Amino acid sequence: MPASDRLYRTDAIILRRSDFGEADRLLTVFTPQHGKLRLLAKGVRKITSRKAGHVELFMLTDMLVARGRTWDIVSQAEVVEAYPPLRTDLQKTGWAYYLAELVDRFTEEHDPNQPLFELLAFTLARLGHTDDPFIVLRYFELHLLGLTGYQPQLHFCLTCETPIQPVENNYFTLSGGGVLCPEHGHALSHAEPIPLPVLKVLRFLQTEPWERVAGLQLTPTTRQQVETLLLDYITFVLERNLKSVAFIKKLRRST
Repeated sequence: MPASDRLYRTDAIILRRSDFGEADRLLTVFTPQHGKLRLLAKGVRKITSRKAGHVELFMLTDMLVARGRTWDIVSQAEVVEAYPPLRTDLQKTGWAYYLAELVDRFTEEHDPNQPLFELLAFTLARLGHTDDPFIVLRYFELHLLGLTGYQPQLHFCLTCETPIQPVENNYFTLSGGGVLCPEHGHALSHAEPIPLPVLKVLRFLQTEPWERVAGLQLTPTTRQQVETLLLDYITFVLERNLKSVAFIKKLRRST
């Protein structure tokens, strides 16, 4: 195989890592052109390793990668964006873990999704410069769902396909992945009423650009309801609880 075929260069955001052997690490990374990859970083746990500081969790790194039999191997690595607050502030570390776990769970290896890569990089940058992550995280969740094929239907009834009217007695169904009108939602035992402010916020987050969304101010009740609905839907889609959510809740209780 020619050298040009054995090597490739890519930006990569480190989602997860685990020790391997005496001095190596296995990295799970997300890239724009290659999707999610598992890469072997040889010798990176040695004190003398030049790559060590360039493959930390949540970093955006420029990598030169060599194709291997089991795992491709990181030959060179250089930090592009370090996002230092995500490793020095425990709350922000928890939020970053949540983003990384979502991307890891919602994607398959070697499935390119450049818009999702860009969304992740965009969100990591903003998390580092906010003390209230609510809007940043909810915006990420809704757009992640859209980019991975699980976008909730918020504008038309899932059953009759008529436009959902802005009234108080609409319903949301996790199994259907969207909203039902009063007539069809009322008849389903697994459909729950969706408060009008929650529906409006979800629609706004789903359809408006970040510049408009960033300044959104919500009541504590609406914030809690929006967060709970999205987390319930994500958990339903994944069919599992997220470890990072338990970590974030523990941090909340301790502050």
